[in-house]
Amino acid sequence: MKDLAENNLIRFTNITRKKNALFANFRVKGLKNGTIFSASISVDISSLELHPGDSLEKIVEECARHGVKEFKKAEIQFEGVAAVLSQYLGVAQLG
Repeated sequence: MKDLAENNLIRFTNITRKKNALFANFRVKGLKNGTIFSASISVDISSLELHPGDSLEKIVEECARHGVKEFKKAEIQFEGVAAVLSQYLGVAQLG
């Protein structure tokens, strides 16, 4: 369990308060088919109709379940090489 990338785990890190909302924060690391990935997920506790008075175990488990479900549904897109290169080529072009 030393290398999270080999275990495909979501790990609870903490609960934070931001702008009148409480968020359960998680760190995700995994390895699948030669691709190593890492991400951070924050879930608004009130969006799941949970309350700060609920047990920590209930908050963490339900938020983790919801966070993973939404992360899997996300349609992640690559912005393209042109967008990445344009920010560097505009500064100084050699040649």
